[in-house]
Amino acid sequence: MKKLINDPARVVDDMVEGLALADRRLMLLPDETVVLRADYEELRAAGKVAIISGGGSGHEPAHAGYVGQGMLTAAVAGPVFTSPSVDAVLKAILTVGGPAGVLVIVKNYTGDKLNFGLAAEIARTHGIPVDVVIVGDDVALGDENRAVGRRGIAGTVFVHKVAGAAAEAGRPLEEVRLEAQAAADNVFSMGLGLTSCTVPAAGRPGFELGEDEVEFGLGIHGESGVRRTAIAPVDTMLGEMLSVIMRHGDLKAGDEVALMVNGLGGTPALELAIAARGALRHLAAAGISVKAVSSGTFLSALEMAGCSLSVMRLDPLRIHRLLSPTAAPAWIAPTAPVSAVQVASAVSIAGVQPITGQSWSDGEHGIRFGEAIRAVIQALQAAEPELTRLDSAVGDGDLGISLARGATSVEQAFDSLALDDPAKALAQISGILRRSLGGTSGPLYSIFVLRAATAMAAEANPADPMAWAHAMQAGCEGVMALGGAQPGDRTMLDALLPAADALASAEGNAAERSARMLAAATAGADATRDMAPRRGRASYIGERAIGHPDPGAVAVATWVDALHRWARAA
Repeated sequence: MKKLINDPARVVDDMVEGLALADRRLMLLPDETVVLRADYEELRAAGKVAIISGGGSGHEPAHAGYVGQGMLTAAVAGPVFTSPSVDAVLKAILTVGGPAGVLVIVKNYTGDKLNFGLAAEIARTHGIPVDVVIVGDDVALGDENRAVGRRGIAGTVFVHKVAGAAAEAGRPLEEVRLEAQAAADNVFSMGLGLTSCTVPAAGRPGFELGEDEVEFGLGIHGESGVRRTAIAPVDTMLGEMLSVIMRHGDLKAGDEVALMVNGLGGTPALELAIAARGALRHLAAAGISVKAVSSGTFLSALEMAGCSLSVMRLDPLRIHRLLSPTAAPAWIAPTAPVSAVQVASAVSIAGVQPITGQSWSDGEHGIRFGEAIRAVIQALQAAEPELTRLDSAVGDGDLGISLARGATSVEQAFDSLALDDPAKALAQISGILRRSLGGTSGPLYSIFVLRAATAMAAEANPADPMAWAHAMQAGCEGVMALGGAQPGDRTMLDALLPAADALASAEGNAAERSARMLAAATAGADATRDMAPRRGRASYIGERAIGHPDPGAVAVATWVDALHRWARAA
């Protein structure tokens, strides 16, 4: 078990202390894990109803995260997955309760009902008006156990919000109770578990789910759900859940609802957004109008991966309560969904003035230029396995695949390249690489070729070898400016810059000049074996990269070698 805790026996104490230390609007009851609004005395003096909830810990941010103006006055936290004591609940009621009374909101679990219910009964003998609303929103198991009733899960947070807003508006206890009860009667939820969870005191999961297995209706304490099955696309699984919710909630076309997409603790926001997309589309297809949607972690099950969906039928008063402001730190305000994704007006990149330069003096140069480009394409495609192997040793293993993909994209667009104008052709290739190359190599190669194109556009004679030397050097400057690397940092520059400088100082024909470039690039790439990485993913493994050449530098030597072979054969 790996958890960010100090002592398994103190996780709840440490948790509530952390909340109170981080927010001056909160305070604690002495010797109890009860979180209160710091202004509860002002609330009581104003004659407003107090709202209390709670239960076992492990469901954070519920319930202490909802303590604040417009929601809960106090939250009573029990041990993980265990009901708080009667005395803890009683102290909370006696502390915040005044003549206006207290509404206690309880999830439908036996321990919670007994302990909160008894505390409420005792508080009444002290002269404090107390009402209790039980929330049983989980429809996964249907009505198979009518005596026990449905379990309370994330829909309880909707009830907190409605009751808290009514109390904040100054409504009397009976009206607050009726609004809360109506919300509880009209919210329907179902969960989907992807993994188990571990109670800190236990040190190991209470159950196991297979690698490709999910459980519909899995409870927030790990209680059995309705069935286990193989994982499927999320839209399919959400459709099954919403079909159950709609059936038990008697929801039909034309109904107006609020939707909560709730993470169970180990679900990333990315997946919750995908779930929200699927749920909204499913409800829209059923003709149900979603007026408000909330997506996030509202009531969890420790680190369990998965989600629950809660759908609450709305009326004008209930939507008003739901959208009323609150200072509760964990509440994520609902947003108004749309029936279709809104798309901004398109911006045309094609309208940007293209880079153009001097054309070749004859068509033969354009043909040879195209042959050189094809030589580089073929070399990078053939080198993919070796570059992938090298990058897997020191990076994330994607360099060979990325460069091969970029080369193939240039190959596919080859017939559209302006080979008679090398500056324009280079600018076209830069755009292709920008769109097709992934990872860090994409922007770096794109700017290398773009800067080279810009430099070439300023040259009077594209057939002059010095024009290409200037273009390569300008490209290197672009790579350094964008990526921040310098020679010696163990990057592509350690082969690229020596090759450019060699071209600038070389003499002779194309084969002789390219031979100097190749020797410089190869030596530069080989020298990276003894360099500690200071850039890129290899920098994360530090000295362990020594002994391996930098894959980016090897890639440069690869395409320089292709150019030399082409020049020698020409």
